[in-house]
Amino acid sequence: MFESSIYKQRRAALLEAMRAAGQHGIMAFLGNSDVTSQGTHGSVFRFHQDSAWVYFFGVDRPDWAAIMDLDSGEEKMYADDVDLDDIVWMGPQTPVAEMAAWTGVSASAPMSQWFADVQRAVGNGRRVHFLPTFRKHNLLRLAAAAGQDAVASEEMTKAVIGLRLIKQECEIEELDKAGDLGFRMHEIALNNLRPGAYEDEIAALMEYFAKSNAWGLSFETILTQHGETLHNSASHKQIEKGNLVVVDAGVESLEHYVSDHTRTYPSSGKFTTRQREIYQIVLDCHEQAFSQIRPGITYRQVHLNTVHLMLEELQALGLVKGDVDEMVAKGIGGLFMPHGLGHNMGIDVHDMEEYGEDLVGYDPDQTRAKQLGLGNLRMARKLVPGHVITDEPGIYFIPALIEKFKKEGLGYGFVNYQALEGYYDFGGIRIEDDILVTPDGARRLGHHRLPATVEEIEAAFRQ
Repeated sequence: MFESSIYKQRRAALLEAMRAAGQHGIMAFLGNSDVTSQGTHGSVFRFHQDSAWVYFFGVDRPDWAAIMDLDSGEEKMYADDVDLDDIVWMGPQTPVAEMAAWTGVSASAPMSQWFADVQRAVGNGRRVHFLPTFRKHNLLRLAAAAGQDAVASEEMTKAVIGLRLIKQECEIEELDKAGDLGFRMHEIALNNLRPGAYEDEIAALMEYFAKSNAWGLSFETILTQHGETLHNSASHKQIEKGNLVVVDAGVESLEHYVSDHTRTYPSSGKFTTRQREIYQIVLDCHEQAFSQIRPGITYRQVHLNTVHLMLEELQALGLVKGDVDEMVAKGIGGLFMPHGLGHNMGIDVHDMEEYGEDLVGYDPDQTRAKQLGLGNLRMARKLVPGHVITDEPGIYFIPALIEKFKKEGLGYGFVNYQALEGYYDFGGIRIEDDILVTPDGARRLGHHRLPATVEEIEAAFRQ
């Protein structure tokens, strides 16, 4: 947890934003509960707290709730103190009132009172504001308290997004720590990657590091020789000589801030000519995107500029042909990079996307495109200092997608399908770093950087 003042400041800022938007009533918050793995109380998955709860209250324990009154400004936290039976199984626990006071809230009550207080507000005709949640258990609890027809508050959602998108200095420090831990975890992959090793063995060593030095993984590690499958988490194959291996992984710190890095390595320690050519294109796109990240530019424009460069260089290899501006406009880049250039990151690796991807990643005057690639761009906003985003271009040769384009005539005469047939066994390449937008440009998070150039990667394998 951060200093108590951090949470008080965040809640005060939320209260101010909601009042400025003319909102009244109460704001209801729910932390997460334990999730049982085998239907019994003693068999639970590892507890993971709700991100909004982490941000505004910091208490990293199950079954907590809170109410903030928009009209009076009063705050109250709710949880149950343990009894002797709990102590036998869990040991002594800090009293609820003491924990609440630590986070800057003077009033506390048992969890049952939260339901009663929310229901009282509903009965008095007051609006109950709450955030979207993907946890079914929390949805049921909110329905029980606020009514079956209650829906998440768009006003509260927008206010929270506005706060969390701009990272505070304490958050940036945590993201730097997560970046450093992610660097060390990725080194484990680099040091153990060799023909004959198994993908899941390397992934397990990475997870061991993450759980030994931080909270754990920020998402399930992607370590695969089938990089053309964008989120291929099936890591059980033996690594074969001559293959490319995509390693996309991150660490979640003890304060629940995350990293998300990707590198693509030649399993034999040296790129083939064809691998080097495609890798260099991705690296050029990656570096150009980073050089363009600055306040005032939209990330949508950075994405489009990246796709333009990618198609220029693919044209030099003879894989596409024609006017590059036309290719960008018609979405030809989506054939090779079906995803967007990056996403917001912070407490979550895809920060706040449970609130609605368009609300989080798009300004009010922006509309999401429908074409492949650009339509999957998760972050399109005009960049401002404090934004934390990923820079992750990639090139993927997906036979099924290429065949679909060919069959449906989606290449518009720009795609050299005959040349692409020679890449059906290529796989994919992605390079990803985590980026902080600064007042005068951008910097990479963490105090180190993983090998990125062809020369750096090949040198790392020789060590």
